[in-house]
Amino acid sequence: MGGIVAANWQADAVSQRASQRDMVVIGGGPAGAAAAIRAARAGATVTVFEKGPHGRDKVCGDGLTPRAVAALQDLDIGIDDAHRIDGLRMIAGKTARELAWPTTDRFPNYGAVWPRRRFDTYLIDIAIKEGAEVRFDSEALPLLEDGRVVGASCAGETVRAPLTVLAAGAQGAAAKLLGAERDPDETFGLAIRAYAETPRHAERHLEACLSLRDEHGVPVPGYGWMFPAGDGTVNIGVGALSTMRGFKALNLNTLLDQYAAIVRDSWSLGPYLEKPRAWRLPMSSVRRHGPGWLAIGDAAGFINPMNGEGIDYGLESGVLAADLCIANPVTAPDVYDRVVGERFDSFLRTGRRFSFIIGHPLLLRSGLRVAVGTQAAANVTLSVMGNLIDGETPGAAGRVMRLADTVLRVADPLLRRTRAAA
Repeated sequence: MGGIVAANWQADAVSQRASQRDMVVIGGGPAGAAAAIRAARAGATVTVFEKGPHGRDKVCGDGLTPRAVAALQDLDIGIDDAHRIDGLRMIAGKTARELAWPTTDRFPNYGAVWPRRRFDTYLIDIAIKEGAEVRFDSEALPLLEDGRVVGASCAGETVRAPLTVLAAGAQGAAAKLLGAERDPDETFGLAIRAYAETPRHAERHLEACLSLRDEHGVPVPGYGWMFPAGDGTVNIGVGALSTMRGFKALNLNTLLDQYAAIVRDSWSLGPYLEKPRAWRLPMSSVRRHGPGWLAIGDAAGFINPMNGEGIDYGLESGVLAADLCIANPVTAPDVYDRVVGERFDSFLRTGRRFSFIIGHPLLLRSGLRVAVGTQAAANVTLSVMGNLIDGETPGAAGRVMRLADTVLRVADPLLRRTRAAA
């Protein structure tokens, strides 16, 4: 369907050279698709520019947290095409805890694994069905007039709109043009994943090994994962934070191979089905809004530093952007920045600061013992790993994170001065 839409647009290029829409979205991943779906259903005219082809893949762990499932439910999208996940198995050294996703008033007690090639295609096809115009193989840039974004341009064509939504994933050319780049003083991550066959592909728990070491025996602030996809395969990957000692010399392929050797017997793991692929995880953004535009998902740095997950934040921020555009596109950027700040900033800021602590090997080892040492601590760790905590979280997990935010705010200057050498 997407190819037909793109072809139809190209055939009618002359009449579209200066088209006017209610909203322009740069990027057709989960965040951009969510924004387009929500806005189109409300009757808005929407154009999405996606630089990849229809059905393109995106390197990712493929995991959907209960928070992500809730965001999909808000869009009336089910997970029938995905593999249901009921909890998380955390492994730290010789300690392993298998925990079920908690039942809360806000999120369901299950997540999913949905390979991104299928997931992203599913969402963007819904956007097209709802009436959004999607242009594939089209890398667009924001169109600026007198310091204000008034739409986007691509290959000499211009689409104007009162609100442009930046959803281009890891910050690239469009973000640089708007000053929405990663803060160079903040944490970022690197990850790598592959697929392999396993008889355990239908398991209902994700598995996360929190006690990785590099080839020199240095503890890695990050984790290795086994995310069963329910289709005969498992998504196997490793990720690391930039705060670790020796990060610049870290060989992700070697780290992945080391982790694969650890889990090969227990998972009866087959060889990689394709060449492992790596990607960068931005975990901050210098700017996430301005006159006529706002950034959502990865483009806004909405990635949990403690797990590298951001699909749920992408879906939520995309829906919020669309709702605010429908209400008033002129005030949408400022209102959006305030709302996402109240919802996400405290938790994500705490995670970035905590990443400086676990960049020190001794502190990382001590932290892991605490994280899974007791059932109560493991429950908090589960909430952190599942993105179930934000500015509205009640109970023990919310209290712990609010206390951590206060303490780490005071300690932040010291943490940065004593960070492990990269």
